[in-house]
Amino acid sequence: MLISKGALHKVSLHSKNSFRSALAATSTLPSSNHNLTQSRNILGITHAIDKRLYRMAKSVMPPISQTEQIALGSGTIGFDRDIFTGSPSLQHLVDTYQPKTSPEEQAFIDEKVDGLCALLNDHDVSMQRDFTKEAWDYMRNEKFFGMKIPKEHGGLGFSTHAVSQVLAKLATHCFDANATVAVPNSLGPGELLVRYGTAEQKEYFLPRLADGTLIPCFGLTGPHSGSDATSLIESDCVVESRDGELGVRASFKKRYITLAPIAGVVGLGLKLSDPNGLLGENGTEGFTVALLERDHPGLRMGKRHMPLNAAFMNGTVEGEDVWIPMSMILGGQERCGFGWNMFVECLAEGRGVSLPAGSIGAARTIASAVGAYSRVRKQFRVPIAEFGGIQEALASAGSDGLITIAGGDLMNAIVDNHEAPMVISSVMKQNCTERGRRIVEKGMDIAAGSAICRGDNNYLGNAYMSLPIAITVEGANIMTRSFQIIGQGLTRCHPHMLDLITSLQAPQSEEKEATQKFVQQFYKIVGHGLTNFGQSISRGIQATAATKIRSKTAYRDGDKLLDYHEKQLLRLSANFALTADLCFTLGGSLKFEELLMGRLADALGSIYLGYATLHHYKRRRGVEGLEALTEHAMLRLEKEAQDALHSASDNFPGVLGPVASTVMKVGCFPLGNMTRPYREPSDILTKEVSKLMTTPSDIRSFFQEGVYMTPEGSSKNHQVSDLIRAVPICVEADQIASQLRRDKRQPTAEEAEKIA
Repeated sequence: MLISKGALHKVSLHSKNSFRSALAATSTLPSSNHNLTQSRNILGITHAIDKRLYRMAKSVMPPISQTEQIALGSGTIGFDRDIFTGSPSLQHLVDTYQPKTSPEEQAFIDEKVDGLCALLNDHDVSMQRDFTKEAWDYMRNEKFFGMKIPKEHGGLGFSTHAVSQVLAKLATHCFDANATVAVPNSLGPGELLVRYGTAEQKEYFLPRLADGTLIPCFGLTGPHSGSDATSLIESDCVVESRDGELGVRASFKKRYITLAPIAGVVGLGLKLSDPNGLLGENGTEGFTVALLERDHPGLRMGKRHMPLNAAFMNGTVEGEDVWIPMSMILGGQERCGFGWNMFVECLAEGRGVSLPAGSIGAARTIASAVGAYSRVRKQFRVPIAEFGGIQEALASAGSDGLITIAGGDLMNAIVDNHEAPMVISSVMKQNCTERGRRIVEKGMDIAAGSAICRGDNNYLGNAYMSLPIAITVEGANIMTRSFQIIGQGLTRCHPHMLDLITSLQAPQSEEKEATQKFVQQFYKIVGHGLTNFGQSISRGIQATAATKIRSKTAYRDGDKLLDYHEKQLLRLSANFALTADLCFTLGGSLKFEELLMGRLADALGSIYLGYATLHHYKRRRGVEGLEALTEHAMLRLEKEAQDALHSASDNFPGVLGPVASTVMKVGCFPLGNMTRPYREPSDILTKEVSKLMTTPSDIRSFFQEGVYMTPEGSSKNHQVSDLIRAVPICVEADQIASQLRRDKRQPTAEEAEKIA
């Protein structure tokens, strides 16, 4: 409304006069009334604009489904939100998260895990497609399947960090053992029962799961819907009443279910409907979890799958018109329709801890054993560790290994802090399994023929064939990277986005209140974007200057290492936060711009893992050579983030894409290419890292932590142990041989024995 009601009334009294007279009359009002009139005019215009802006935004924002609403409300946010603000704090990470194991947990890792590894021959397991009965009994008796179950229910009650360490150590020896132990201790009925089970369900199932009487599996994946818990095609169940008892009639087809062939109990993900309203006010329709023992009528634990060359148990779970009483619904009738909440909140541990643990084990094995092999193996009478191509591959595997270990340590501590960060767990799953695959590929390239011939001495082949399996689990990495990380992150972790989206979902009857909330959040987003735009420019120029004048050996001073790289991460965080704000120009179409979301996921992953790597350095500072390894890792991560953001700015989509692209380029790279200073590590640094990995050093000892080795003097053939123990002998022999050549003399008897 452009003229106030008072002014209109005044105009009507003088309608016989000219329009000029009416305006003159209006102008004769007292000054206070005149000011009030102006205020009302401005407010009227503002409210009209606000309402139009709200309705326009509402028209381009698709409705959020009930499943999406549950997902947005599940799990926790923490450091991932800090990154989206543009100003995360390394000190906050150090003060808040400290991964640690208790003496009891460490004793289990040192003794019981070594005991299990001693019973396993990795090659025999892959050939026989199974463990020995002795190994199965050992896992049951020592409660490997009940590490996360509380002690009061017969389990070990271990921390998340301890479970991760167990899984990583198993992966250094036998990936099939890693997978077999991982499922009961991450995404399985055990974890769900502890959190959501009824008292009766806990009392019955948990002790049996803890001692291995019942081995669990979780049936989610279907032949047509994959692991998409939002669709659950061919997993339908209907609420019915039989003989006065309420239950569900279910038909389901599940595929690729780990441990299904030997499981005693299965947690089934089902899509529940209640057409007759039998649930009443107790439970709802939707994703529901049922617990069925193996001998349940109509349940078929079917044929076994063979994932590549892996020997861990994997198979089908099927049934038609299976009757399931309400007492077998996880959590009872009141938890009908609550399965998505359960699934999402427990998923953080399965995706963010168990799967990366396999990559951590691979990283430790490659760095330790392949690093040793590079020193032992000679070509043209020269250790291949002295060849540039080998050094490049080893240094890359080493810094990726550090990144994976550091990310795992921080993630474990976050979960042990009673958080369930969905976005960070997705970053960990996608990023660490991909880095794990790259690490093993580098190891295969270096080991060459010895890595492709099957047999007891091949410690790489099974890992090489197992890591692609991990990449497909809980959503393939392509989907996780190009949709899930930013799709969830932007709505869940942005400091203002969720409230804005909520306002756009309000019904017509609440439009006035929703408009006010929308406008409030909209201007906060604008302010947030302007803040990060300014910080991006200022931090970008400062970071560029610091990089240009930085000495190539500055990293040797730990304080300077931390100060420099934290400032680079702050710059990149502001760049990322600005880009996230610019994504609002896409509205609801963002979910279809998977190329953009993939690049932003790369940037977010590199920033998170950069902070994790610095967090690790601050905790482990004092390990000689860790500065060089950390520098190598940080330079690579910063370049990865820079390249991802630059590519996003070159290809920003949408009608407003050219505008967003320009804003992004000015903000992120204010001086053009000059403000893209990050480069790959220098050859000098690469050679230094490689040398640390192939000669006796604290870095070799660091990577050997958690690697299974046979006892000294053992008669068992174990290639990894033999290679690791050969390094100091070979280095000493090479030094003697070099001295003999310089002295131009024959070796003494003692020298001859050492170089033989």
